[in-house]
Amino acid sequence: MNKVSGFLFILLLFPGCLYCQKKSVYEKNLNVIRDISVYHQTINQNSNNKLVEINKYIPDIILDIRYATSNNFTGMQIYNQPKAFTRLPVVKALKHVQKELKQTGLGLIIYDAYRPYTATVKFYEVYHDTNYVASPYSGSRHNRGAAVDISLVDLKTGKGLEMPTPFDDFTEKAHPDYTDLPAQVIKNRQLLIDIMKRNGFTVYPSEWWHYDFNGWENFEIMDLTFEQLTE
Repeated sequence: MNKVSGFLFILLLFPGCLYCQKKSVYEKNLNVIRDISVYHQTINQNSNNKLVEINKYIPDIILDIRYATSNNFTGMQIYNQPKAFTRLPVVKALKHVQKELKQTGLGLIIYDAYRPYTATVKFYEVYHDTNYVASPYSGSRHNRGAAVDISLVDLKTGKGLEMPTPFDDFTEKAHPDYTDLPAQVIKNRQLLIDIMKRNGFTVYPSEWWHYDFNGWENFEIMDLTFEQLTE
């Protein structure tokens, strides 16, 4: 067997091999999981590591996955599919949030959840301000499947509650402690902050829509595609 045919044989035997070797220049000190078999091993070790498709676990939740469209700060479609995943404990907490909100005629809308590491690299290369986009040198909590970008909707009308800014607004007005706002907007924002806090989430200091699940650091950074997760 010559070198070329030997190489092709390896590719046929391990079709994911090349994909698993792709690394960015930023991740010298990161452990990024790209191999689906390694991901399955982590689930075997701890079922909480499973990435769950949110709307399959919470069927009445609303998805508006902006990065599956060009309606986001990059102006480009980043995801091939409008899907949202989180780790098992995170989606369980979101289900409880949704149940609480429904009692008052409200619900959650999801803009983004698990984000492959490759997307974080893309965001950083488009916009270098790490107050608003995660540094690829450390990775995002979204890459760990332990963060969500969300807002509130009125279930009767289907309309979103008024918040300080649109999603992905990179101004001081998006900070969760910004106060030069109408009273009702502050009330809406605080309602979201309070219910998420009760259920194990912490709002991000510069984005009213971004919530990290407490214990996010216990999960590995992932660079699996949505297609891989749904195969």
